[in-house]
Amino acid sequence: MAAKPLSAEKLKHYEKIILEELKESVAYLEDTHKNQSKGAKESSGDLSSYAYHQADQGSDTNLMEHTVMMMEQEREKIRQLNDALKRIYDGTYGLCEMCGEVIGEARLEIIPYVTHCITCKEKLEDKKRKQNR
Repeated sequence: MAAKPLSAEKLKHYEKIILEELKESVAYLEDTHKNQSKGAKESSGDLSSYAYHQADQGSDTNLMEHTVMMMEQEREKIRQLNDALKRIYDGTYGLCEMCGEVIGEARLEIIPYVTHCITCKEKLEDKKRKQNR
């Protein structure tokens, strides 16, 4: 037997949370992109024509790689938030994609774009661990 979907009031509450997180994520990406496109010399404050020391170049490369990784994670979060909004609009939000049961509200408050209840998520992670052995 499938669980009863969340009430309209609860859905509005989670929609508000998701829209706020989307706004924050987009702002983060925009700010990061602006800062990244300034260039290494300008962002480091070194406007001289002297070449960087090799160690400085390595640090800058490491920082750029880290920034790109963080931006990719933020893009994935935005995709998941958009998917959660679609589930709100089609009436499946808050239901586990594996078992169909209601996802705990405490879990939804922390990760509003979550798609599995804690029990099914644990099963998925156990399966993943066994495959990686």
